[in-house]
Amino acid sequence: MAGDPSDRSPSTLRQAAILALRACDVEEKRRATNLAGRLWFARTLGLHAPDDDPLPDRPGRPARPELVHPRTVKRRSVHSEAGRVSLIHAIAHIELNAIDLALDIVARFADQPIPRSFFDGWMTVALEEAKHFGLLSRRLEELHSFYGALPAHDGLWQAVEETAHDLAARLAVVPLILEARGLDVTPSMIDRLTDAGDPETAAILKIIYHDEKKHVAIGAKWFRFLCARQRVDPAKRFHDLVRECFRGEVKPPFNDRARAEAGLTPTFYRSLSPLSR
Repeated sequence: MAGDPSDRSPSTLRQAAILALRACDVEEKRRATNLAGRLWFARTLGLHAPDDDPLPDRPGRPARPELVHPRTVKRRSVHSEAGRVSLIHAIAHIELNAIDLALDIVARFADQPIPRSFFDGWMTVALEEAKHFGLLSRRLEELHSFYGALPAHDGLWQAVEETAHDLAARLAVVPLILEARGLDVTPSMIDRLTDAGDPETAAILKIIYHDEKKHVAIGAKWFRFLCARQRVDPAKRFHDLVRECFRGEVKPPFNDRARAEAGLTPTFYRSLSPLSR
């Protein structure tokens, strides 16, 4: 296909990530992300170069779904097929955004003085988010729907705009707030889908839940790394950055066990909850 980003041969990881970010077609985005991952882990790419393309202001997106205000996106019961399609579509949209969030952290901060293993971690995240989106897209097709069939919201990309200036802020908000929220809510979704007689979707969410724990752990590891280098208390730094850069609320209930397994202890998030005020 002419113009397919995966047909180009990037020479740096930053360039490869930007090509994937710019892809509008979701399958092109997945292919370009997988290409970036393969080339990076084969150690055939440099990290960045002066002539790399500039970062796009926004990632490429297909014409559908229609993007609407979060409050207008309808929620439906998982006990009907239409309700399950709505849930799967919403999660697929989150996973598509998560691909771009991982690609953006790689491209935006490629010139930072950070060990290369940082980029190993975030390319692993990008590849796994692309895998999740593919699983959910196929499940929608099995249920006679497709990604783009329903409206979706654009709230997640605000996290990029609010934290574009600071790697520590990006780590605090994206993996340690947004992805950690997935650890809180996914187990109950798995239970509801299982009870509703949809083990196929429940199995996909189990994969996502397992991978999300790794993603939060990667975020926690590198957030602590930055705090240690700056000789600041990580929990206090986290509180300051969340209050500065995150517009939403840090809502309970919390999956304390899963969060702790990912390196995110209650000292980070409990005092930010509205219930603690």
